[in-house]
Amino acid sequence: MTTLVVVDDQFLIRDGVAAILDAEDDFTVVGTAADGAEAVGLVMTLAPQVALMDIRMPEVDGIEATRRIVESGSATKILILTTFGADDYVLAALRAGASGYLLKDAPRESLVAAIRAVAAGDAAVEKEVLARLVEGQAVQAHPESVAAVGRLSPREREVLEFVAQGATNPEIAASLFIGETTVKTHVSRIQTKLGARDRVQLVVIAHRAGVA
Repeated sequence: MTTLVVVDDQFLIRDGVAAILDAEDDFTVVGTAADGAEAVGLVMTLAPQVALMDIRMPEVDGIEATRRIVESGSATKILILTTFGADDYVLAALRAGASGYLLKDAPRESLVAAIRAVAAGDAAVEKEVLARLVEGQAVQAHPESVAAVGRLSPREREVLEFVAQGATNPEIAASLFIGETTVKTHVSRIQTKLGARDRVQLVVIAHRAGVA
């Protein structure tokens, strides 16, 4: 069961999204928040697996709330859900530590799939956006992390190459003829070895190290 919190300053959207997600058998909405400051407190208290975060909110916006949650060391993954699709917003959200980005006009199926992907450790970000992220150096890769790529096992490096290309765990599993659970284990170990919080950082580190 994936636990969620929904953060949006608009009551109808907040409760509407919460109702949609609660209808899924494998989702449980454990709380909602109307602004970024409330969201940070909620995540610290409830420790949900995923937080759906709007960007434009009063006082503390979604990008700042994401930054505070990530810097606190919380394991909660942030999926940005907003009406704003401009590059600046996308890159700012990912730079703050979001694991995914989705527009509010996306179909229900896309929202559900994005949440499941983020909860599973995938990045719910279009490959084109990841490419712009790498080119613009919007997310930093520490030199130590880049150097640590050389200490990965051959299989881990192979998995990292697929991650750098934007492949999902199921896609990697199919390509390497291994189970998805094995892929998740490899990705988790790679993140630990490279000091990466999430898949977005792995993509950036991989490209900095010439693995693509």
